[in-house]
Amino acid sequence: MAAKIRKGDEVLVITGKDKGKRGKVLRVIRKENRVVVEGVNIIKKHVKPRGMGQPGGIIQQEAPIHISNVMLICTKCGRPTRVGFRILEDKTKVRICKKCKEVID
Repeated sequence: MAAKIRKGDEVLVITGKDKGKRGKVLRVIRKENRVVVEGVNIIKKHVKPRGMGQPGGIIQQEAPIHISNVMLICTKCGRPTRVGFRILEDKTKVRICKKCKEVID
């Protein structure tokens, strides 16, 4: 199945503790249907010192959230939208915005 949300897309979080936040997709985990979004779902991780140059401590990083909890923001109209697909004349499959019917890719 084609990916509706890809790395580098801007998305809006629609549910959860970070509802309403926007961010760029840093990573897509297809097997688990999850995405890592910049600045969303921040967790604190305790890290043990590893070697001379690696200090230990508490670091903050983004954790994955389920792909159903985010919505793609259209680059043309700037609104959160569902994603559709269209096959162009040159037989390439592209994503389209369901609201403005424009090609997203």
